[in-house]
Amino acid sequence: MEQYSVTGMSCAACQARVEKAVSKVPGVTSCAVSLLTNSMGVEGEAVAEEIIKAVENAGYGAAPMNNARSSGKISHAAEEELLKDKETPVLKRRLLSSLVFLIALMYFSMGHMLLGLPLPAFFEGNHAAMGLVQLLLTVIIMVINQKFFISGVKSVIHGAPNMDTLVAMGSGASFIYSVYALFMMTDAIVRDGAEAGAVWMNEFYFESAAMILTLITVGKTLEAHSKGKTTDALKGLMKLAPKTAVIIRNGAETEVPIEEVQKGDVFVVRPGENIPVDGEVVDGNSAVNEAALTGESIPVDKAEGDRVSAATLNQSGFLKCRATRVGEDTTLAQIIRMVSDAAATKAPIAKIADRVSGVFVPVVIGIALVTTAVWCLVGKEFGYALARGISVLVISCPCALGLATPVAIMVGNGLGARNGIMFKTAVSLEETGKVQIVALDKTGTITRGTPDVTDIVPAEGVTEEKLVRKAYSLEKLSEHPLAGAIAGYASGLGLVADEVSDFTALAGNGLRGTAEGRRLTGGKLDFVGKTAVISRELKEKAEELASQGKTPMFFAEDDAILGIIAVADTIKEDSAEAISELRNMGIHVVMLTGDNRRTAEAIGALAGVDEVIAGVLPDGKESVIRELKARGKTAMVGDGINDAPALTRADMGIAIGAGTDIAIDAADVVLMKSELRDVPAAVRLSRATLRNIHENLFWAFIYNIIGIPLAAGVFIKLFGWELNPMFGAAAMSLSSFCVVTNALRLNLCRLYDPSGDRRLKNAVITDAQGKLLSIKDEDKKEETRMTKTLNIEGMMCPHCEATVKKALEGLDGVKAAEVSHEKGTAVVELESEVAEGELKKAVEDKDYKVISIV
Repeated sequence: MEQYSVTGMSCAACQARVEKAVSKVPGVTSCAVSLLTNSMGVEGEAVAEEIIKAVENAGYGAAPMNNARSSGKISHAAEEELLKDKETPVLKRRLLSSLVFLIALMYFSMGHMLLGLPLPAFFEGNHAAMGLVQLLLTVIIMVINQKFFISGVKSVIHGAPNMDTLVAMGSGASFIYSVYALFMMTDAIVRDGAEAGAVWMNEFYFESAAMILTLITVGKTLEAHSKGKTTDALKGLMKLAPKTAVIIRNGAETEVPIEEVQKGDVFVVRPGENIPVDGEVVDGNSAVNEAALTGESIPVDKAEGDRVSAATLNQSGFLKCRATRVGEDTTLAQIIRMVSDAAATKAPIAKIADRVSGVFVPVVIGIALVTTAVWCLVGKEFGYALARGISVLVISCPCALGLATPVAIMVGNGLGARNGIMFKTAVSLEETGKVQIVALDKTGTITRGTPDVTDIVPAEGVTEEKLVRKAYSLEKLSEHPLAGAIAGYASGLGLVADEVSDFTALAGNGLRGTAEGRRLTGGKLDFVGKTAVISRELKEKAEELASQGKTPMFFAEDDAILGIIAVADTIKEDSAEAISELRNMGIHVVMLTGDNRRTAEAIGALAGVDEVIAGVLPDGKESVIRELKARGKTAMVGDGINDAPALTRADMGIAIGAGTDIAIDAADVVLMKSELRDVPAAVRLSRATLRNIHENLFWAFIYNIIGIPLAAGVFIKLFGWELNPMFGAAAMSLSSFCVVTNALRLNLCRLYDPSGDRRLKNAVITDAQGKLLSIKDEDKKEETRMTKTLNIEGMMCPHCEATVKKALEGLDGVKAAEVSHEKGTAVVELESEVAEGELKKAVEDKDYKVISIV
């Protein structure tokens, strides 16, 4: 996507005009214009000169942004300058100047009548002088706010009237009619005397012309200030970039501007300093706070060989690093570009407002002309009829329509970026909250992705220390991942391995070696069972461990069994909670894994997923996603590399644990941290943003639907409601401000708080085995059964199952309970709501421990 800055836009009609003009350029496949950031994203093969020419022919200005950025000509400081709120200070000066002269105008036009304020003696009875002073003050205010007239006339010349056109017409009509009345009054005074001229004083609308311009400027100032706030997140990211770096040249430390750092340069970072560019630690160790990029406040330990990222804070030690990514290649630069690109794209819901904005201004002008004509035809004075037409012009607000979507998208994107949740486009931000099915890759997503020791089961007469030490002696010589888990566990305990000779690794079976003159054997049951006698109790324990998704490994010394060490890819701390939150949102959670069915079911039960699909090879995930998509809108959550085909096939691809590799092409949403709780947080943010857009659009439409008839005088006969043009201008000035302010409320969204979660209106229903059946509607929601899964520790046999089943089914509201001591679970079917505390108490009263409830 090529990005351009666009100048001269003032409302949604301008935005629609630019989009329409650029879309007609040969070679342009899509064009999205943002009124919020005054930017435009263009895709296709059209050359920049043709695009700029099309924008200029439409009456606006444009300049390419990407070329300068990619060539390094635009630094973060320059980009921050582009986003700087330059509009608000200018509008403030205009507003203050307008107010000074407006107060004087209101004093002469209404102060003596409404408030009884004294007038200078010269003006007593001198109506012509009063009219001339009002004329002069109004002209001054019109000159101060000449931008409305210049922009409004230009847009008419180019055949695309905008909001400025409405303001200029409303204020201009009031002024022209008032000038006409002033001439008529002067003529009447010349012919018939001062008393005859007094009649025309009531026909002056100078104060309305000036008040309209001033009030619209008030609204524009508030709107500009609020719009500036919506880009705070992006500007905050840019401010994180250090301006200088200390690099080592010719053996000496030299401070240079950040733009001069090259790939391969060695730089140093002292405690309390920000890391200037992405790099790799070559010397030293420290704790680095990466909250600026990932939202995670807990510092990460860094040592030689570890990666560091620009804008992160070195908290404790001295680091010497080699630059690996500089300039626009750093993680920070990619985040800034992603947030900026997302702002330049358009959400599907914005198309509704775009279609209306394209015809809004001409329709309003037509309504104003018809309104004036109708009131004249029914016998009202021309001044009265004109006031109704002017009210229609100045109350109508296309800006609110144009800002309804982009301000919410910008604020939502910024909030996500601060928490390590990156939406690549406005479409992904809108659509993520609509997913009905979430498919989770097991390894690295639900689990840690690396095996850990979970159970130590020594044989009778053998200590845990001896079992682990002997296993460590064998396994430290193996390169198998499971061996690494045992070696890491033993070294963590401070154990010292025995020297092993005659080491042999038998693929698919186990290990052999000799230590202290005795033969050590480790591996599978069948392999170790050939050299040692294994008791029935140990075999049963191994069966139980295997049923829990763990890998039991036997160890023996000569012909004596030492015991079992179980290893498993353990579930992350937040996985079960995150999956529970997704299910509470009405989302069907599926786990994909290449494990066998038994292991997969055990892990799935612990995690609390709705459905497990086992035996899925990496290249088979894409076909599984295709099947799930046929049943509902599907999101795939994976690491973004091995899962690329599945991420691409899914309606929404979510890459988790991206870290510094955020530019994952296959993903629509990139999660910087390796925490599954960011998935429900992303859904929550998407839903909150979409809800905010709906509120903004509702306000924008309902304001115009009610305001225009009110201004036209439709309700005068019914309720006696009559709108003065000045109040119409005040309403218009506040409408856009209200929309932008409402969007800023998104910053208050608590991404990790599930208390406000609601179930989807179109969730999915499943059968007893958790298989997807069909898409259900909101009105069928109550027909589905309520179930809870309890993960229970301590059940060893069918008798335990029966005890737990009886305890649970004895509770009011529990229809049935399916208990499995092998899986360590109890699936409870509820007829009515039962508190989790009651379920837990019923089980624990029978001396079993409830680990979690999902």
